[in-house]
Amino acid sequence: MSDSEYAIRAEGLVKRFGKTVALDGVDLAVRPGTVLGLLGPNGAGKTTTVRALATLIRPDAGTATVGGFDVVREPHQVRRLIGLTGQYAAVDEELTGAQNLLLIGRLLDLPRRVARRRAEELLAQFGLTDAAERAAKTYSGGMRRRLDLAASLVGNPRLLYLDEPTTGLDPRSQGEVWDLVRGLVADGVTVLLTTQYMDEADRLASQIVVIDHGRVIAGGTPDELKTAVGGQILEARAENTMHTERLASMMADLVGATPAREGDGTLLTVPVAEPGMLPALVRRLDDAGIVASELALRRPSLNEVFLALTGHSTDEERSAA
Repeated sequence: MSDSEYAIRAEGLVKRFGKTVALDGVDLAVRPGTVLGLLGPNGAGKTTTVRALATLIRPDAGTATVGGFDVVREPHQVRRLIGLTGQYAAVDEELTGAQNLLLIGRLLDLPRRVARRRAEELLAQFGLTDAAERAAKTYSGGMRRRLDLAASLVGNPRLLYLDEPTTGLDPRSQGEVWDLVRGLVADGVTVLLTTQYMDEADRLASQIVVIDHGRVIAGGTPDELKTAVGGQILEARAENTMHTERLASMMADLVGATPAREGDGTLLTVPVAEPGMLPALVRRLDDAGIVASELALRRPSLNEVFLALTGHSTDEERSAA
């Protein structure tokens, strides 16, 4: 495909801030009407990539096109195509929900009547009609995030950049944002998503790119990345938590690696190369008279893939990169 056939195409993007190299030759290719998940540890270059593709900063080297337009030579055309939602809701808390959207419409040079109609459409689409005349400062976190997302869509963008859009939201509000994103993609919008939540990327992204120290280190569908890491995960939990240490010793002896502990420390997980490890562990548990309340062999999660690729757990990544 040519650059004009991709929604987003970047080759060799480089960006330096003094002696710090934020981007060191980043390549991206995003097909129209899809979600690309951009993952990486804190400081990897995720937000810098978004800012470069949004024409907020100028790359020092490399090329990038958005909707076929060059981000350096044709920034005004690029800005007409995109919407951007950052990590924190960027709404005026003193204005009502309707006033916030009307203001954005007017800033985009929409006639007042058109801007008002667009605001009403978006308030209805995002379930905010009943709160339209309330000040945004009275909104819950989930409502503010929905209003912020609506604001980024006033100009009917073909591409939407979501930089950690569900940070700090409760599970219900997070799920609402996911449903909204799915609806936008179904309508043909292309989404570039950075996130610190691996389940979010797994659920929304059709393609994932992992960057670290400003470089792309892996890419593919979620399933392809899981397969590339290889092997499976053996997980077990003893019914009697007093047997946890004996279970951990059994798993380590069987696999040759110390199992990781999840949750409250009683769920043990360890990578295995052979599926025969599961029945082997069952036999050892029977011989020892230990009953397992959980025992399974599964594919690696995207979080485990991330850890294998970067050496960092996503639990450690709680700020923008």
